[in-house]
Amino acid sequence: MTRDEVLALLDALERGEIRAAAPDASGRWVPNRTVKEGILAAFRLGADVELIAGPLSFRDRDTLPPRRPLPAGVRVVPGGTAIRRGAFVAKGVVVMPPAYINVGAYVDEGSMIDSHALVGSCAQIGKRVHLSAAAQVGGVLEPVGAVPVVVEDDVFVGGGVGIYEGVCVRRKAVLASGVILTGSTAVFDLVKERELRAAAGRPLEIPEGAVVVPGTRPAPGGWAKERGLSVSAPIIVKYRDEKTDAKTTLESALR
Repeated sequence: MTRDEVLALLDALERGEIRAAAPDASGRWVPNRTVKEGILAAFRLGADVELIAGPLSFRDRDTLPPRRPLPAGVRVVPGGTAIRRGAFVAKGVVVMPPAYINVGAYVDEGSMIDSHALVGSCAQIGKRVHLSAAAQVGGVLEPVGAVPVVVEDDVFVGGGVGIYEGVCVRRKAVLASGVILTGSTAVFDLVKERELRAAAGRPLEIPEGAVVVPGTRPAPGGWAKERGLSVSAPIIVKYRDEKTDAKTTLESALR
């Protein structure tokens, strides 16, 4: 890729014309290798330059500076937030300080990115999603064939939640504060009595409407048992209902 081609790709990402990943006809999310290769080329072809923001100075690739001007129809509250070049942020999104939205990310209409929240590189965030304070949505830029983290429409992500390694959270799910999900996490569904894990070629998926809370299970082995050790085990305790909706509905006045 040439530098001009990279800059054109970043422009298209910011307009929402292309995405780092998108669902196919079956609803399975598929990565766009061309986008990821273009973002990696932006790092490779960029030159380190000093960037000034008031009394602060930074050094980064000149191909990937903070977005200026900020997208129309987006509220970015003062206090240390940055939206990087090549990120799409739709109208009606509110970003509280400090927060960071990285290159290749897609944040759809009406979502709230709360304080100290991260939307990692190429992460896909749906409509009316609430990322609560300190929520971390990890980026998946490499390998280029890997699906990034996906959080679909109307998901509520509680404070301090971490979602990493290509996990897909289906629409209307609720992740309670403190839940951590990775590519190797096992999730235990108490309602349907099943275990959910990633499989070859498929990421861990949190089902539509699932309400997930932090949990533990005994660590294996006699030595661990003697010491009462346990390991993290996120648990689905219910599926979303009217009572859940009342607790997680986004306040329209904030928008």
